Amino acid sequence: MTVDDQSGPAPAPPPRSSRLFPVILALCLALTGGYQLGQLTHTHGSALPGAGGAHTHGPGVGPGAEVGGLAISAGGYTLVPSSTAFGPDVPGTLRFRIDGPDGTAVTRYATVADRPLHLVVVRRDLSGYQHLHPTLGNDGMWSTPLLLPEPGPWRFFADFTAIAANGSQIPLTLGADLSVAGSHEPRPLPAVERTWTHDGLGVAYSGAPRVGSTQPLAFLVSRTGQPVPLERYLGAYGHLVVIREGDLGYLHVHPDPVLVGGAVRFWLTAPSVGRYRMFFDYQTAGTVHTAEFTLEVR
Repeated sequence: MTVDDQSGPAPAPPPRSSRLFPVILALCLALTGGYQLGQLTHTHGSALPGAGGAHTHGPGVGPGAEVGGLAISAGGYTLVPSSTAFGPDVPGTLRFRIDGPDGTAVTRYATVADRPLHLVVVRRDLSGYQHLHPTLGNDGMWSTPLLLPEPGPWRFFADFTAIAANGSQIPLTLGADLSVAGSHEPRPLPAVERTWTHDGLGVAYSGAPRVGSTQPLAFLVSRTGQPVPLERYLGAYGHLVVIREGDLGYLHVHPDPVLVGGAVRFWLTAPSVGRYRMFFDYQTAGTVHTAEFTLEVR
């Protein structure tokens, strides 16, 4: 039967409110999508899901992002240290290379935060934090002077973005253990505090990371109660390294490009409940400082 064959009166037009519903729904979806897109500008996770490389260059760590640094090899890339044994408080040199999927040392890296590779070293009890920038040789071997002051197990994180043969960029954080001979007693984590004072400078932070929700963390630097002018360090007003107690899962977060009320603001999602150590690097009067905090996520 065709439409012309149907009998009976023509159906009444739908009410005006019914005709407006699709328009309202479309507007709601557009607004929701815009909000989600805004959130995504703060979420840079690993380019290799499940590779153990939550490489967070760019503001924040998005919901569901994995921590990095748990593996020595991921996505076809392998961290190969030349030596992992050091003497306590004895100057040494850490050398390592990153082998690519073809088994040869990677020599092409993207510059991120003014450096092709960031090296973070910490003892397994989360003391002794160091943020270093090694030198890359023509043979793909990285090297940096390293002094580990105390005996015990240490770990280093190579935080980088490799440039693949096809030109694509592969952000990864790989980790390996170091050992310093001698007896040691692990230190308990310091108490949870929101303020840090050192060298006459005070740092206080506001905000509370949550699992599955991106939240702001704002760090304000002061001296005798007055805000301190901050200088850019590695292309930003600060850098935040967050390391989880236990497995030493690693996050490296960069802030918003401008200060907010004089504070350095980061966007962070806690990858899990637990305790973390936060290391906030900043520069003032030509000197780099690090404020340290214990964070507990419930």
